[in-house]
Amino acid sequence: MSVDTRKHPAGRHAAGIEIPEVMRAAALDRFGGPDVLTIHKLPVPSIDKGEVLIALDTAGVGGWDADMREGWYPGDHPTFPLILGTDGSGKVVAMGSHVRRFKLDDPVYAYSFANPKGGFYAQYVAVAAENVAPVPSGLTMREAGAIPTTGLTALQGIDNALHVKRSESVVVVGASGGVGTLAIQFAKLREARVLAIAAGEDGAALARRLGADDAVDGLRGDVSGVLRRFLPVDAVLALVGGEVTDSIVATVRSGGAVAYPNGIEPAPRKRHGIRMIPYDAEPGVRQFDNLALAVEAGKLQVPIAASFSLGDASRAHKRLGEGHVFGKIVLDIN
Repeated sequence: MSVDTRKHPAGRHAAGIEIPEVMRAAALDRFGGPDVLTIHKLPVPSIDKGEVLIALDTAGVGGWDADMREGWYPGDHPTFPLILGTDGSGKVVAMGSHVRRFKLDDPVYAYSFANPKGGFYAQYVAVAAENVAPVPSGLTMREAGAIPTTGLTALQGIDNALHVKRSESVVVVGASGGVGTLAIQFAKLREARVLAIAAGEDGAALARRLGADDAVDGLRGDVSGVLRRFLPVDAVLALVGGEVTDSIVATVRSGGAVAYPNGIEPAPRKRHGIRMIPYDAEPGVRQFDNLALAVEAGKLQVPIAASFSLGDASRAHKRLGEGHVFGKIVLDIN
């Protein structure tokens, strides 16, 4: 049965769980460094008729969160205190009156960039129902909480932007990060040949374990030598920019394609005869269905670089700032 929180105040019972009036959240009262992230007691968000209230288990931590913490924010400036976090996993504890896709206590994961009612660094989050989906089989709650943003970005880069096909040669630049580690696996699911450009020898080793046909340290390795053995290059998924990326783009065959998420700086340099495809990850029912199919078919491995408690969100951001993050950093909410 759906619960409309406009008629049922906080403190009601849902799925045997009492929903409190206030929650713990890692939020900021001003922009700044990691130390501005502190624990606040804030109201549990109310939900509208098309929204779901999730009691969170895990929240993802990404570089875009750090950008927002430092002062970048899409559209108008936010209202403080600001709760960060674009994705996570948990259980449905309340639903708006128009929501029919879920039952109370369903395990779900969700993605909502700059979520209007507060982000995922909290015990509860209110999210539009179309941005929520059942946790795919084979994933733990922690793994599911790590991948909504990175999984959608990786899969849509491989499938929607590049349209990767069997036997094509694909280079993933930034292959040891949260998006790259998943993109390798999705490209292999499409039976492509994959060259991973990773951070360090340990990052290259991880990429090979995840299925890359070859991998090289993009900072100190012989990138040009490995590329020569991999030619011709049909497609590049560029998750970082810079000189190495531009040198790889220069090897793409005429008619090939380079895709990169919007926000990559510097953006890959344009080349004559090569399609340059910037894109944004899009959530939605169909998009999450596609992600679940790929996760289950590929028996997806989700590298977790580090996990921190909600109270240690500032430490998670400090770790993020240190770099050399393989896979995803997460917050264990409860």
